[in-house]
Amino acid sequence: GANKGNLVEYLQGFEHTCAVMQTKEALERIAYEMMEDMYKDGVCYVETRFAPVFHTQKGLYHEDIIQAVLQGLENGKQDFGVGYGLILCGMRNMKNTLEIAELAVNFRNQGVVGFDLAGEEGGYPPKKHLDAFQYIKQKNFNITIHAGEAFGKDSIWQAIQICGALRIGHATRLVEDMVFDKDGNIVALGELAQYVLDTRLPLELCLLSNVHTGAVDKLENHPFIKYYKEKFRVFLNTDDRLMSDTTLTKEYLTAIEMFGLNLDDVEKLNINAMKSSFSPYKTRLHYIYNVIKPGYQKMREKLLSLKV
Repeated sequence: GANKGNLVEYLQGFEHTCAVMQTKEALERIAYEMMEDMYKDGVCYVETRFAPVFHTQKGLYHEDIIQAVLQGLENGKQDFGVGYGLILCGMRNMKNTLEIAELAVNFRNQGVVGFDLAGEEGGYPPKKHLDAFQYIKQKNFNITIHAGEAFGKDSIWQAIQICGALRIGHATRLVEDMVFDKDGNIVALGELAQYVLDTRLPLELCLLSNVHTGAVDKLENHPFIKYYKEKFRVFLNTDDRLMSDTTLTKEYLTAIEMFGLNLDDVEKLNINAMKSSFSPYKTRLHYIYNVIKPGYQKMREKLLSLKV
């Protein structure tokens, strides 16, 4: 498994999976099967991300890689009815992030919905890739950044204020900008945390992988429930389903069992996720009011009928 306790060793596992993702056929198939997995997991819309640079070992060009993944996603959408958006990742420890940012914009009308910066945080602050972020912002496109996972709150601040992130991945270290009482309740927020709360900046939280990477020492200490109770716009994600042996259902069940969430909480988290997606505004409204809300209402009615 990938339960290594630190991010660097966790990321090493990708060498094995990427080794079998070096042809257009393999990439298309894996993207398609991912959509099938989403359907089986009850997902109605997914934003998935990957780094094209890891799939060039057999000579594929970045454009070919992206097109193959998009084809697999589109085929999956047609067969399973799951909506999607693709996010392209630049890597912190590499210098070609501007090229990936340009590709993200080039494919924006073909299914790519945003640009991400991923990889090891230590020694690779997001501001080192400012040219990529400036390009994305000038093109009125979407930015999400892995920040505050293995590095402190300054990484989150840089991601938002220097690089223009519209969402933050993980953000477990935002707790460093909060004051807690002896019972662990938030009693004061620092300027950064207050800004994140006030601007409704979405936080992409990953319960199980944060334990596996050592971002939190144990599940009960994950800041998710503190953020949620304080009304931060949080939602649950899987991070890497294979590495952490998880599904979105498993993440929700974990939150229910560990933090006592109820059906209303789960619905709220799903609405938060859809509000925060990089899909067009009308698409977000469609999923919230025509899929998510009716779906949870049907679930409530079913639960009530079982109680009678």
